[in-house]
Amino acid sequence: MDTGMLDVPGARLHYEVRGSGPVLLVMLGGSTDPAMATPLAELLSGRYTVLTYDRRGYSRSPLTAPSGEHPVALHADDALRLLDAAGSGPAYVFATHAGALIGLDLLARHPGRVRRLVAHEPPAFELLPDAGRWRRMADEALALFAREGTGAAMRRMGEETGLAAPGPPGPGLPAWIHDMLTRMAANADPNLRYELRAFSRYVPDAAALRDAPAVVAYGAGDLGTVFHRATLAVAGLLGREAVELPGDHVGYLRDPAAFAEALHACLV
Repeated sequence: MDTGMLDVPGARLHYEVRGSGPVLLVMLGGSTDPAMATPLAELLSGRYTVLTYDRRGYSRSPLTAPSGEHPVALHADDALRLLDAAGSGPAYVFATHAGALIGLDLLARHPGRVRRLVAHEPPAFELLPDAGRWRRMADEALALFAREGTGAAMRRMGEETGLAAPGPPGPGLPAWIHDMLTRMAANADPNLRYELRAFSRYVPDAAALRDAPAVVAYGAGDLGTVFHRATLAVAGLLGREAVELPGDHVGYLRDPAAFAEALHACLV
């Protein structure tokens, strides 16, 4: 594995490169950490040059200038700069949760740089019939963040989405998991501070994406959840059927071998 830092306007991005073959950019979302994708990246490194990175303001990618809100397009610009630095032609992209919104924006605005995108459970809540509920949830979480801090805000979102934030690392964990969970605990702050409002109101560009090489996917274990409903809404917006992948919202971590095979089948 090779690691590096890429300077972009307002931040320095930590990235990791594994394997050989066509480039596969992996983007996770929310307050997660790209180490969550390590098992998946290792399995795919025999077929692809797998590029993972810490998004701006998260984990090992510090901000280098005073910052306001981070819209989806800003993160898509970061992803584009990473692909340009990799020197590749069009790249494959696997993106999940908030990362899937970034992937959709990247494909919509820079179609020549993406060979195929698999957008896994994009939380495009604005497309849902009860979009107002999810706007209120974001507003309430941000108000709690201002009054009581990250813990209260993350609990509020977990109550609504069913996706609870992980607890602090316990004793006896492998070092890489301990380090990952420590970074994730700190990532809740930039997630709330810079992204939640803009990401929760993002709507993909249907006109730009309708004929684009995108697969919209959900986890088999997430049927009926808000993430499944949002995935179906995105697929409907783009005029295609959603694809089922193994596992739930983090199926790529729970069963990386099964997920890797299913993802590869979507990419080829």
